[in-house]
Amino acid sequence: MSSSGRRERCGRACPRGARVSLACVTAALGVALLLATSACTRLDAAKELSLSDLETYWVIDASSGQMNYIAPAVRFKVHNKGSVLHRSIEASATFRRVGEETVAWGSGWCRVTPRGKALKPGEDALVVITSDGRYNSQGTPEQMFKHQLFKDARVEVYLRVGSSTWAKMADVTVDRRIGAHSVEAFAGTHPSGP
Repeated sequence: MSSSGRRERCGRACPRGARVSLACVTAALGVALLLATSACTRLDAAKELSLSDLETYWVIDASSGQMNYIAPAVRFKVHNKGSVLHRSIEASATFRRVGEETVAWGSGWCRVTPRGKALKPGEDALVVITSDGRYNSQGTPEQMFKHQLFKDARVEVYLRVGSSTWAKMADVTVDRRIGAHSVEAFAGTHPSGP
C-alpha cells in the first residue's frame, strides 16, 4: 500500500509489506512460462540421431603381473540426421552377461561431441565404449573364451541430446573376438602388416 492508500501497480517497486496484485503475479508467471517453454524444448535423441557401423568385440586391458584382462567393447558412428547442430551429445553402454540379463555387469559413458564442438547436420562421430566389467586370467586372452566360467555378453547402447531422456539405440551380443574388424583391416593394409 502506498501512503495514499492505493496498491502499487506492476512495473513500480512496492514498498516493504505492500501487497502485490493478482494481475501483476499472473502477468509475471505468464511471461516466465512463455520464456521457459520457448527456450527449453526437449529433443528426442532417436529422432535426431542414428547409429551406423556398429561393431562389438573384446579388448585386452593392461595386464598386472601374470594376470591378463579382457573387457567387452562397442564401436559405432553417431549420425546427426536432424536439421540443427548439436553441441551436447552423450553415449552410454550397459553390458550384461548372457543368462544374467537382469544385472548390469559393466558400463561405460562418453561425450560424443567434445566441449566447444558441435555435430552438424549430416555429420558422423566415431564412438568407442569399453566396459568397466572384465574377465581376468593367467592364460592368454583368447583362452578366456574357452574357460568354463566365461559367459558371453550383450550390450545396450543409449544416446542423449542435451537434457533429453536417454534413447535406447541398440541391443546386441558382443562378438567372441579380440579387436575390431577395422583394426584388422588396417593391419592388413599397413606397411608393417602381413
